Amino acid sequence: MSNDKSITESGDWMETYEGQLAIDVYQNDNNVIIKAPIAGVSREDLEISITDEVVTVKGERKHQGEARESYLCQECYWGPFSRSYVLPIEVMGEKAQASLKNGILTITIPKIEKTKTKTIEIKAEE
Repeated sequence: MSNDKSITESGDWMETYEGQLAIDVYQNDNNVIIKAPIAGVSREDLEISITDEVVTVKGERKHQGEARESYLCQECYWGPFSRSYVLPIEVMGEKAQASLKNGILTITIPKIEKTKTKTIEIKAEE
């Protein structure tokens, strides 16, 4: 237990810890949509990679330079973060689009045609 205390007091855990990005994932008829709150992160500090199965978002929320000793409370995470999400359906990663608006990252990934929901007409028997 004393080792945990010394790491916390020294602040070294902040340099080695990578935060995990919180995400929401939902779908509509044509797309899988991923949203993540990333306030304080610029587009240049983000990297998004998509395969047919996994979406990975990596980035860094850069600390503004205040001395740690000055904080009375520090609950916000500063530093590198990442999140990988295994997609439950097949998508076309090469056609994905991402936008950043009001601190929310939105990734829209088109579904492969065969995974789209189709409605079929029921014919009446004669």
